[in-house]
Amino acid sequence: MRIAYTVEDIVRLVGESRVEGIAAQPVCSIAALKQAKAGDLAFLGNLKYKADVAGCAASIILIPDDYDGPPPISGQAFIRLPKPSLALARVCREIERLLWPKPSPGVHPSAIVAASAKVDSSAHIGPLCVIEAGAQVGPGTVLQAQVYVGRDARIGPDCWLMPLVTVLDYCLLGRRVRLHSGVVIGADGFGYDTNKEGIHEKVPQIGRVVIEDDVEIGANTTVDRARFNETRVGEGTKIDNLTQVGHNVVIGKHCIVAALVGISGSTTLEDSVVIGGQGGLAGHLRIGKGSMIGGQSGVIHDLPPGSQVRDSPSMPYLIAQKVHILKSRLPELFKRVTTLEETIAQLTESSGKRRN
Repeated sequence: MRIAYTVEDIVRLVGESRVEGIAAQPVCSIAALKQAKAGDLAFLGNLKYKADVAGCAASIILIPDDYDGPPPISGQAFIRLPKPSLALARVCREIERLLWPKPSPGVHPSAIVAASAKVDSSAHIGPLCVIEAGAQVGPGTVLQAQVYVGRDARIGPDCWLMPLVTVLDYCLLGRRVRLHSGVVIGADGFGYDTNKEGIHEKVPQIGRVVIEDDVEIGANTTVDRARFNETRVGEGTKIDNLTQVGHNVVIGKHCIVAALVGISGSTTLEDSVVIGGQGGLAGHLRIGKGSMIGGQSGVIHDLPPGSQVRDSPSMPYLIAQKVHILKSRLPELFKRVTTLEETIAQLTESSGKRRN
């Protein structure tokens, strides 16, 4: 599919902005600053790439308000705005809508829908989907191929479930939830008790999972059902691929959880927590509102609101930075200690000879 956007089209999509320069042609594709050519849209979202603007040949560049300088070539326009990356996301949202139009309502002939299930007439149920007894699928929701919805599960309005998503029995999805391929909602939590014979007896997981409105969960992420009561993911939270959310975890509103994170059972994340990739959280913790946990951190204790930590075990960010610098100096330190030991040994030997 071919696209073509004028400066006026881009401004309409991104909202309040200021245009500088005249674009010689519409943009038909998006490219990074270094690779962009005439007919491309580029953006400066990270000041690390500020130097690349001068050599950029894109027809239109989304650029921060405070960037100093005019468009470097004729036939090029700057669109100045506070957050170029967010502006590009709005452009891409329009392109996404064109690339993947919402499928027509209806149930594919190969889908299996239990007689007692309730599927809204405006929903789309794709090939080979299975919807079990008592399940509900809300208006405007899309289930792509091979989605499984368990007994008495509820899928709210305007959700989009990609191929091979599994929502197991009694779980609840709110409005506008987006689940990518391979997501599993409501698998058993990891619970075993060891009896006196040393055998691991399974602890039944009889709770459910609740996913609130506007949550997006990446491919092959799992959110386990609770041992009792519920595992909950709060409104507006975004979870990346290959993440494990343990049983009875509560994730607050508008959190960001990057790929390969593991959150152990019964841990609570308050609102607006950010966890970097490969972070690991022990069980039964409370992570305070607005905390930021760096990539590959191992958190083994509660964190107060607004904490910034990294490393494993985690420590305050600035201390961790100092420790990282000091680690690089350990070889030099060992040399100095060895030299001091040798010097002390020589002085001790000399002192002994003088006494004799």
